[in-house]
Parts: sequence; structure tokens; C-alpha cells
Amino acid sequence: MLFAGGAVTVASAQREDAPATPVSDSADAGFARDMSVHHQQAVEMSFIVRDRTQDEEVRRLAYDIANTQANQRGMMLGWLDLWGLPKVESGTEPMAWMGMGGHGDTGPLDGALMPGMATKTDLDRLRKASGKESEILYLQLMTDHHKGGVHMAQGCVDKCSVDIERNLAQGMVDAQESEIALMADLLKARGAKPRA
Repeated sequence: MLFAGGAVTVASAQREDAPATPVSDSADAGFARDMSVHHQQAVEMSFIVRDRTQDEEVRRLAYDIANTQANQRGMMLGWLDLWGLPKVESGTEPMAWMGMGGHGDTGPLDGALMPGMATKTDLDRLRKASGKESEILYLQLMTDHHKGGVHMAQGCVDKCSVDIERNLAQGMVDAQESEIALMADLLKARGAKPRA
């Protein structure tokens, strides 16, 4: 019985020593904001390809990506609410929390706000494609998207202070690297390969 009481005291002491609520310019807040935007585009692309192909393998992958990333996006936006922080930080460039500084004065490349994101032109092409062409384009765009996402998630693993957020980021790294390998196989089966 005394041991149990001691364990409770130790756990309480650890919680009290945990970092304070993240501030607006922290890596925790920056990652939650930026990855929410990044994930939203992955969900959008997945819904587009779902309507442009009848291939069950690609549709299943798109469904998994859309569900996973929509759920993760909800968690990250929820954390911002819990922390009392804005979901959009005006005047702060995407990825600034990683020391990347975004696109500077040149502005984003055709709407691609962060590394790996598809451009407006890419999205228009995906909306107009169908069948095998849409599958290949989706797999190529999502491969690029995942590579950018892995880079950002690894930045959170390295810089974020909230354990649950770091754990989520590590899960993103692992899952998206696995999906990159799967997408390479799906592209190969269609006589194609990743763009870069």
C-alpha cells in the first residue's frame, strides 16, 4: 500500500515537471498548424482520386490516407484549442518553427505552401485525369507529399516538447515511410516510378 502511494507521488511530480502549455511560436504549435494544412491537402487528393479511378488497391490506399490524416488533423487542431492558440498564425511563414523560413518574398510555388505539397496545377491535372493516369499521378503526388510530411514530422520528433505530439509525429514518420514503399510498388506495377 505504501508503494502505491509512492508511485502516485512520483507520477504527480513528473506531471508537474512537464513543460508548460506551448506558446504560439513553439515547435509544438508550429507543427500542429503546418501539419494540419499539409494533411488537409492529402485528404483532398485522396478524395479526388477515389472519384477518378475504379482500381480497388488505389481506392483503398486513398481511403486509408484520408481517414488517418483527417483524424490526425482533428487531434492537432484540438491541441491548439486546448492550448488556447490560434489555428492560423498571421505573419508567420510555414515551417518557420523548423528554421526553414518558407518561400520568402517569392511566395509559394503555385499554391504549394510547404515541401511536398502539390501545386494548383498538379491538383487541376489530378481532377482531369482518370483511370490509370489518375492512379499514377496520385501515387506520384502522394509520394512527394509523404516525403515532405516525413521531413516535417521528424522535425517535431526532434524539436517538440509535448510527449503525445512527439509520439504522433514518430507514428507519422513510420507510417508514411511504409506507405512510400507501398506506393513505389504500386507505381512499378503500373509501369511508372516516383517523380524524384
